[in-house]
Amino acid sequence: MRDIVYFFVFDGFADWEAALALCEIRRPGDYRVRAVGIDRRPVQSMGGLTVLPDLALDDIDDARAALLILPGGTAWERGEYAAITRTVQRLHAQGTAIGALCGGVLALARAGLLDAREHTANYAGYIETYVPEYTGTHRCDASALALMDDRVITAGGIGGIEFAREVIRLLNLYDARDTEAWYRLFKHAQPPPWLAPAIETLVN
Repeated sequence: MRDIVYFFVFDGFADWEAALALCEIRRPGDYRVRAVGIDRRPVQSMGGLTVLPDLALDDIDDARAALLILPGGTAWERGEYAAITRTVQRLHAQGTAIGALCGGVLALARAGLLDAREHTANYAGYIETYVPEYTGTHRCDASALALMDDRVITAGGIGGIEFAREVIRLLNLYDARDTEAWYRLFKHAQPPPWLAPAIETLVN
């Protein structure tokens, strides 16, 4: 049973990018979220939060892994954390979905997951700048805030809401109507129709 979402944490990870996705994953109660690091030593996020990983990469339960999320951070541009490449390749080959935002997309390119799949990036040419072996330029739509193709979700650094929507769809957290209502609420501040009476009461 795939019921665990792993969230990779490292020194300088962008703590806000996947925040909405993580909250929605936990809300229905069907999935557990576990923070995974290179090892179990504490790390500090870009925003200054100290995070103690629940487990190390080697401790991931492949059979229960529903999704691995890689947040952004400048470490990816420096080519750090090469060990994640093997983990990404192994997990995806065994059926786990992989999601990445901002610089985390570079890890997917290094793992070869973007060469033949639709994906996005921070801007056109971003991946090529840091991953010379990448051959998926023709499959990259840098104008998209988030895309999903064959259990691979990619998002630019400003696509956190769109990334969360793709995660909601991937994990079947809500039906299509509620997913669209959720997106309109967080993206455009448009409350769903069924909340209108309650909002009207609060305003008045």
